[in-house]
Amino acid sequence: MKSFQRILNNRVLFKMALLFQVPLDFLTGMRLKELNEESCQVSVPYRWLNKNPFKSTFWAVLGMAAELSTGALVLMYTYKLDPSVAIIVGDCSGEFIAKAIDLTTFVCNDGKRIAETVEKAIKTGEPQEVLCKTIGYSKAGEEVARFTFTWKMKRRGGR
Repeated sequence: MKSFQRILNNRVLFKMALLFQVPLDFLTGMRLKELNEESCQVSVPYRWLNKNPFKSTFWAVLGMAAELSTGALVLMYTYKLDPSVAIIVGDCSGEFIAKAIDLTTFVCNDGKRIAETVEKAIKTGEPQEVLCKTIGYSKAGEEVARFTFTWKMKRRGGR
């Protein structure tokens, strides 16, 4: 877990990971601001590539940053586990509260619940789900959007 945090918290390694694993995230200028055991913060700027005709950040770009704020925590807790854990997004929903016209930072504080769910998936061998909430804030601290992602996970093979 700590090695995964070191990789993603290193700006150069994070950018390389995005470039090779999720190139669209790389192109949007997405940044991981913080990743620890309890929370993750991911920001995405409003800029030409990310804009919509309404002079705000395109909803799908916001969704990508929102997903990463939850997904980085899931990946951190499943990184190099033996037996490994299969993960997939089972559901997502979003609510848009205000126009995203500058930097938007998504904050997910569900690290503890994710860790407990991963542990349960490994111990029981049964598929598990965890509902992760993330809120996007403008530079001024105004709430811009809320997303909810249901992450499904299951232990692969092994005992």
